[in-house]
This record gives sequence, structure tokens and C-alpha cells, in this order.
Amino acid sequence: QVHLVESGGGLVQTGGSLTLSCAASGTMLSDNVKGWYRQAKGNQRELVATIATDGSINYADFVKGRFTIYRDNAKNMVYLQMNSLKPEDTAVYYCNHAQNWRGRVNNYWGQGTQVTVSS
Repeated sequence: QVHLVESGGGLVQTGGSLTLSCAASGTMLSDNVKGWYRQAKGNQRELVATIATDGSINYADFVKGRFTIYRDNAKNMVYLQMNSLKPEDTAVYYCNHAQNWRGRVNNYWGQGTQVTVSS
């Protein structure tokens, strides 16, 4: 199993910055994708950003130019640097690890951390 532990959530003012961290433990395949997703109240969980082992990155349109995802493979860590935060960024943010095992994609999730952006 892959276990994910998140940190860095909290309360921040509009225009401020916040960095989320996610530590992974357990048996992990070398070919994998890590990412951040979020779910605002009343909304579906949505993709924020993903990053593969080779460094390939995918951002949601609404965070391009504001958020940066990066990873440290040696430490099994993934980070999300969030700048120019807006009230609409308020949501529970989840860390994700996805890998292919015997032709089947397995997703692992963190517990979620609350990010609140005040007006």
C-alpha cells in the first residue's frame, strides 16, 4: 500500500501564498504520477496539477501562472506552491499517487487539507 500524509494547509489572505507538501511511504513503482486535486463545498473533486516521474506536468487552466507543482523523487515528496490566491481557491486539497499494477491503475489519496482564502 501507498500512504500519503499532507501538510501546509491553513488560512491565508487574498493575494497571499501557501505551499502544500505530501509525503509518500510504502512500495511505489518507478513509473507513477503524483498530483493535487481539490474539492470546494458543493462541487466535484477537480484536478489542480499532476507531475509524472519524468517531470511531465499538467495544470488546470484556472491555476496556470499562479501555482507550481514539483517533486523530489529521492524523498518521495510532492509539493504545490500556490501564489496569488483567490477566495475561489478555497477548498479541501487532496494529494494523489497513481500507478499501474498488472495493467490496472491504482489511485491512493491523502486525508485532505483545508485551504481557506479570506477576502
